[in-house]
Amino acid sequence: MRTTNDESYFVFDADGHVVESVDDPDAITYGDPGDVKACSTIFANYVDPDLRSETPVLFIDHDGYTRMRVEGKVVPGKGAGLGASGSLAMPKEPGKHDLERRYTHGQPGGHDPHARVRDLDLDGIDVVALYPTLGLFTGVIQDPRLAAALSRAYNRWLAEYCSAYPDRLVGVAMLPMQSVDLAIEELRYACDKLGMRTAFVRPNAYNGRTLASRDYDPLWQAAQDLGVGISVHEGTGGGGTQAAGVDQVEGTPAQHLVSHTLQMMIAAVHIVWGGVCARFEELRFAFLESGGGWIASWLDRMDRHWDGVFREGDTALRMPPSDYFKRQCWISLEPTERTIQAIVDYLGPERVLWATDYPHSDGWFPGAPKLIEDLLRPESRPKVLGESAALYYGVAIPS
Repeated sequence: MRTTNDESYFVFDADGHVVESVDDPDAITYGDPGDVKACSTIFANYVDPDLRSETPVLFIDHDGYTRMRVEGKVVPGKGAGLGASGSLAMPKEPGKHDLERRYTHGQPGGHDPHARVRDLDLDGIDVVALYPTLGLFTGVIQDPRLAAALSRAYNRWLAEYCSAYPDRLVGVAMLPMQSVDLAIEELRYACDKLGMRTAFVRPNAYNGRTLASRDYDPLWQAAQDLGVGISVHEGTGGGGTQAAGVDQVEGTPAQHLVSHTLQMMIAAVHIVWGGVCARFEELRFAFLESGGGWIASWLDRMDRHWDGVFREGDTALRMPPSDYFKRQCWISLEPTERTIQAIVDYLGPERVLWATDYPHSDGWFPGAPKLIEDLLRPESRPKVLGESAALYYGVAIPS
């Protein structure tokens, strides 16, 4: 337990990140995607030898951005890159190489579990759930076989990272959503062999298939049977399709601003309005890294359409959409969202999460727990700071 403001709380960061290791940071060189000596990532060390040549590589383009090439595609898009902490970042001056913002120059805790735990202690955090950086971009892959191989490689590496401190580091499995059968296979492997109890998906469509598609029902059934939570996590660029809204605004900051929230709002419609929660009553969903102040008005709007003039014919929903969300969904708010207490009052504190986004440069470190605490009334703090995340991730709270 961590003590802040003379009160003791169990503190759980619901959405932190790892920065997948690279073999040789100095091998990340400049040039065009096709003519540079690109740097291998951890994926090459954990896949079968016959697929090693197809794994992602990193390079620095002529504008100084670290980018990833996989299956002939380059992500993020032009004018953005994988910055010092693994997040989308821009160089200090356009057109200049900014060596101090390379992918490998971020917080050591991104790839070193011992450094990570030291930073958890510095910030007063007991447990963190971990999501990828490079792995957020594997949705661009079309070949299900390669997507499955990279998911297996990442999950094996993440399990090793977490094994150093299994009570503090919670790994979240990556699934190859390009194939339902392979996603189920990887989910079972992650649970049975690696001990993971949560998996994540992007909110974007994969190969034209949205999260509302009935094709995914066998996957949702498997997750429900295994007691696995499904986290929905956005990342600008690199999804199976273009993120919502990015074609209507210019510049990386604006695209990052709109894509996370708009895409997650659509995902909530797919999962709640689309009947996934209604069909799988025990399946848990969490909506992450999109802010959370929008959820109350969005659920109110869904309720209005469910029981209002826009409703046409029969529907699979037998109660208001907001009731499904309050029954089996969680939302993560950011440490600077001044509406967090209002969302707690609307959903209940047991459905509200928070996150640092460490070590990404748009995250909060150090000091996020204190920011959240100061925005909450005392009676809301125990659940929001840690107990709600423990409930979602299936983690026991130490006595």
